[in-house]
Amino acid sequence: MSGPDLKKKREILFSKFPPGQVPEAADDLQHLEAVEVDPKYEKRSVGVSYELTDHTLRELDEHLVEKGFHLDNTLMTKLTRALIYYVEETQLPSIGAPERRLKRSSQEAYGKAWEQHPHGDHDETPPEWREYK
Repeated sequence: MSGPDLKKKREILFSKFPPGQVPEAADDLQHLEAVEVDPKYEKRSVGVSYELTDHTLRELDEHLVEKGFHLDNTLMTKLTRALIYYVEETQLPSIGAPERRLKRSSQEAYGKAWEQHPHGDHDETPPEWREYK
């Protein structure tokens, strides 16, 4: 299923530090299936084109962050990114796309975080305060 509104052209902006992320990120994204990449060195960004049925901007951003890239986090960029995430995630069910499951790596990350978290009944109140009458 392909249509003009399913073909997305987005720009992924990178933070100033560390410098030189654009060529590495462009190279990394080129290895993903069904993603067209256009590095824009002067803007510290990578243009990406993809079908919404293949990818979402959130997936691409999360892929880059997992690989160690630092995305731009200025307020305007964060607001724009949040809006695009919302629009794409809202559009997916309306086109009948199957619900996407969490990536295996994300599930593993949550599992590892859960293992590190202390479990059980943990009362932070000092013992002398708990027995105060």
